[in-house]
Amino acid sequence: MSEHAMSAAQSARAERIAARTRGDNWRKPPRRIEASECITCDSCLRGCPEEFGAIFDRGLDVIIVPELCSGCPACVLECPVDCIYVDEDWTPTDASVWSHVELTADPS
Repeated sequence: MSEHAMSAAQSARAERIAARTRGDNWRKPPRRIEASECITCDSCLRGCPEEFGAIFDRGLDVIIVPELCSGCPACVLECPVDCIYVDEDWTPTDASVWSHVELTADPS
């Protein structure tokens, strides 16, 4: 990805974080991690494309923020225990998670 394209992707991610909404053009539902099956290896986190940055390790669990998840299968392909599923019935992310997302967001 070119530097300009990466900058645009990071800007779009920052806008989604500020608005706390999913991309309007995203047709696939977001993914979710089944905590009871997850081994907290962070493979999914490392596999999530930077322009989405939807996966966060909160210490005891790894979560996908649905508003940042495009529904692409990148994390699924990296997961060694197949604990990532399509989340047709996702709910908005709570404020405590958004606080973590905003703290870890790239300020540039």
